Amino acid sequence: MFSLVTFTPFQPTPGLAIWSLLIFLLFWYLMAKFAFKPIAQALAKRENYIQDAIDQAKKAREEMANMKSENEKLLAQAREERAKILQEAKDIKNQMITEAKDKAKEEASKIVSNAMNDIENQKKAAIAEVKNELGNIALSIAEKVIRKELKGNAEQESYVNTLVKEINLN
Repeated sequence: MFSLVTFTPFQPTPGLAIWSLLIFLLFWYLMAKFAFKPIAQALAKRENYIQDAIDQAKKAREEMANMKSENEKLLAQAREERAKILQEAKDIKNQMITEAKDKAKEEASKIVSNAMNDIENQKKAAIAEVKNELGNIALSIAEKVIRKELKGNAEQESYVNTLVKEINLN
């Protein structure tokens, strides 16, 4: 009939313990063969992916540092070139100003020289004209003196003095 051995879940029997142990070992064998290897491979693959990402980040950081230093070099070169261009512009400006001043001085000198030459020519022309006038006046006086019949030296001198006074008034 009924056996006195009753099944209790908290007190396993030796047969149940052996079957449980066999099933547990079979489960671990199957898990090791079909689950742990793919999980381990997936973890290794993920670890490699993460390591690659870290390496790429380091490489990107190094490239950024290199680019930053190159940018700083380029910026320094651009500043040097700008300073050089500004200096050249200042030099050209100063040269142009100096040339303009020299040219203006040269032109002023030419104008003054031409003016002096004109003045000298006009002076010579005026002197020549005055000489011609004096020559004409002297001839006129001599003609008048000769025409007038004078009796003495004193009369001639007074007549010449009168003519000279007339000429000075004109």
